[in-house]
Amino acid sequence: MIKMEIDARPIDRFNFIKRWFVSILIIPVVIYLLANRGEYGLIDNFDLVIHEAGHFFFSFFGKFIYTLGGTLMQIMLPLLFIWYFFKNYYRTGIQLSLLFLGQNMINISVYAADAQARKLPLLGGNKVYHDWHYLLGEINLLQYDAVVGYVFVGLAVLVFAISILMPLIIRD
Repeated sequence: MIKMEIDARPIDRFNFIKRWFVSILIIPVVIYLLANRGEYGLIDNFDLVIHEAGHFFFSFFGKFIYTLGGTLMQIMLPLLFIWYFFKNYYRTGIQLSLLFLGQNMINISVYAADAQARKLPLLGGNKVYHDWHYLLGEINLLQYDAVVGYVFVGLAVLVFAISILMPLIIRD
């Protein structure tokens, strides 16, 4: 005969709500970011500074890496935050940093998808070249700029899902 025991402890509602509170707050932000992909917002100004700093930091590695450097910095900075918060066991910090990474992926997706059309206004005007037009042209994928853009959207959705489900991954 198999004996089954039922856990009779009451559910600690306060801890449950505390654990999922940030995830609940993140959901409408994620919906907003995905629904408004391509709309330039306040956070995009911050992304632009990060992107341009990336060009500076990667300027020593040749034209291709220099050009990719803006996008690399937009990915590396949030990853640095994620690593820091993970190392210090701070789930909320990880969740918000993942949200920041996903938002950057959305930002990158718009820029990559614009590679052929080159309609986005660039910092520097007509004196500068479009990063993703150059990058995709160099690797003979320019005709797939929309696909590359949607790959970044897919990565953003994955990152957002991980952020929302973080209470299942890291428990108190």
